Amino acid sequence: MKKLLITFLVVLIPAFSFAAGGGANLDKADIDTTDKESLQRGAKLFVDYCLSCHSAKFQRYNRMARDLGIDEEVLMRDYMVGVEKPGDTMRVAMTEEMAKAWFGTKFPDLSLVARSRGVDWLYTYLRQFYVDKSRPFGVNNALFSGVSMPHVLWELQGWQEAVYKPGPDGKLTDKIERLELVTPGKLSPAEYDAAMLDLVNFLSYVGEPVQNQRKQLGIWVIGFLVVFFILAYLLKKEYWRDIH
Repeated sequence: MKKLLITFLVVLIPAFSFAAGGGANLDKADIDTTDKESLQRGAKLFVDYCLSCHSAKFQRYNRMARDLGIDEEVLMRDYMVGVEKPGDTMRVAMTEEMAKAWFGTKFPDLSLVARSRGVDWLYTYLRQFYVDKSRPFGVNNALFSGVSMPHVLWELQGWQEAVYKPGPDGKLTDKIERLELVTPGKLSPAEYDAAMLDLVNFLSYVGEPVQNQRKQLGIWVIGFLVVFFILAYLLKKEYWRDIH
């Protein structure tokens, strides 16, 4: 019985485990990859504000349209950038050499960024840009200090300034206490947060388009293992009844 129970736990425990993004002071990204309307809004934000520099080369437009419930006519009109065929991938025209010459660094592909960084990290990062005149693009990021990326979403969020923590002597330190919105954007802070949830939701989908199907299948697999364990245990008791 003990051996059977140990085997059962070894099989099931990995199924219940999950990867959690690390890092201090990360805000929770309460996303839902089954919410197609949120995914559609996130896809539009990605196309409008990210795709000019960052590709998602593992994602095809027609696959995205099928999964997100986007009509092909709407896809071609509102989502496809720099490509002609719905079967093309979400790539950018800018080469690594061009990016290096113009911006000093190449731009990473974002196909797997949600899986590598974690959705909480992305959600926090996209909301932590602040004005820093010492940086090449005039902005920095409270989560990723020294970031080389400009604040491409400034017209939505507006401009934030850092408020630094005072030290024991009353003088300001270099540690950021909070960020204050000094120039409002097109969206209110709550609306901007919601928009970033949509964008992160889409990036999570791009990182694993089959994740919803995988989770549904996982429930059936776990259910099968539970039923099999019960049947195996009852069968074992029946076989060993005469011995005892």
